[in-house]
Amino acid sequence: MTDHQQQPQQPYYPPQPPQPPYTPAPQPHRRARRGVGLLAAVAIAAAAVGGGTATLVQQLTADSAPTATGVNGTTVSASSKGTVAGVAEAVSPSIVEISATSTSGKSTGSGVIITGDGEIVTNNHVVSGASSITVRLSNGKTYEAEVVGTAPDKDLALIKLSGASGLKAATLGDSGRVRVGDEVVAIGSPEGLTGTVTSGIVSALDRDVTVAKDEGQDQRRQQYDPRQGWPFEFGGRQFNGDTGSSRTTYKAIQTDASLNPGNSGGALINMNGEIIGINSAMYSPSASSGSAAGSVGLGFAIPVDTLKADLDNLRSGGSD
Repeated sequence: MTDHQQQPQQPYYPPQPPQPPYTPAPQPHRRARRGVGLLAAVAIAAAAVGGGTATLVQQLTADSAPTATGVNGTTVSASSKGTVAGVAEAVSPSIVEISATSTSGKSTGSGVIITGDGEIVTNNHVVSGASSITVRLSNGKTYEAEVVGTAPDKDLALIKLSGASGLKAATLGDSGRVRVGDEVVAIGSPEGLTGTVTSGIVSALDRDVTVAKDEGQDQRRQQYDPRQGWPFEFGGRQFNGDTGSSRTTYKAIQTDASLNPGNSGGALINMNGEIIGINSAMYSPSASSGSAAGSVGLGFAIPVDTLKADLDNLRSGGSD
């Protein structure tokens, strides 16, 4: 090779632009699995929250939804609980009018059905000395009745209808739970107006009320004026006439629910439709002032716990 011999030329490679860093190709199948996993986790969380919410809603609904039966074992519908109209509708069929005839004349009072076959509780002074007793139900049907037992010291009596069945019995409540200020409803037959409903509150508890007993009943019946109400004593004073020499005192519930002559033996009822007292005495101003007879918001009822404690005794004939 001479000096003029040409050297072989190297191949020419033009400069290349810089390449971005290598990035692996996306993995569609892996991304899909990850999305499914995330979706499943969200679904599980949503199901948990939704299930808890559903349970909570179900509990709240169960707590607030009305039942098709009664409230607290009473006959007042849930939708009418706490209303005078609801109590009246539920309990009125269990309240009766009592007409008692004796040698002294005829008197009218009220009573409360406590069994389906016609056991009725009333005041002793409504039926004492009666030779015949007629009872009229709220639907107008009448029955003859006989006295089963009396408790003159408590002014209570139990009578029984002849041939009755399928009657609507009242629910006996708990007078030990009654508080001053509780709303109450009274149902009875004042002046012979069957099924009269009034309302008010409990004005006081444990009032000492004195009434006449059985002894000298003929004389007392002459004193009993249906226009004035049954004589009783309270706070050392006499109301509606002389109670006589033979008396008894019991603890009573005081109410301002309007009571009038003929309400004796009827029901004092709480807002659940439960009987809490048997109405027994009311002040009628005509006895002392000469004004028209009527309620002035001073009425008394025998606590139902007194009745319940003496019910077996009344069923066996009664004694004090």
